Amino acid sequence: MIARRFPLALIAAAALAAAGCSMTGPSDSKPMSMGGEMNVPLSGKNEVPPNASTAVGAARVWLDGMTVKWTVTYSGTTGPVTAGHFHGPAAAGTNAGVALPFTGSMASPIEGSATLTPAQVDQLKAGLWYVNLHTAANPGGELRGQVK
Repeated sequence: MIARRFPLALIAAAALAAAGCSMTGPSDSKPMSMGGEMNVPLSGKNEVPPNASTAVGAARVWLDGMTVKWTVTYSGTTGPVTAGHFHGPAAAGTNAGVALPFTGSMASPIEGSATLTPAQVDQLKAGLWYVNLHTAANPGGELRGQVK
């Protein structure tokens, strides 16, 4: 009986792969304006004002209806990340207050999710939120990236 099920599982997996389906997380087939996934590079050059940090990072942000999910990875910061947030509403090159704080450990990767208000969904879709990671050496932010 097991020998028959295994080939069927392989056929089903191949069919899913051929159809472009994934069983490993949110879909990235839709642009953020419609709800979907965004990959956001993080850099000290994006801070306002820019800083000289050589740290690098990236955020993957998914919007599914009213739910936002994120995974933020980074390396090379001047010290431990002391706080991380989505800030907004703000266009690239401008600063704004915290729109949604990250909770839990700030060690890479930072993962989380939250339910947004309709206004927050609209701001996120419009590219008016940014990811910001703070350290003791850069309390205003060491790494930043605009979600757009």
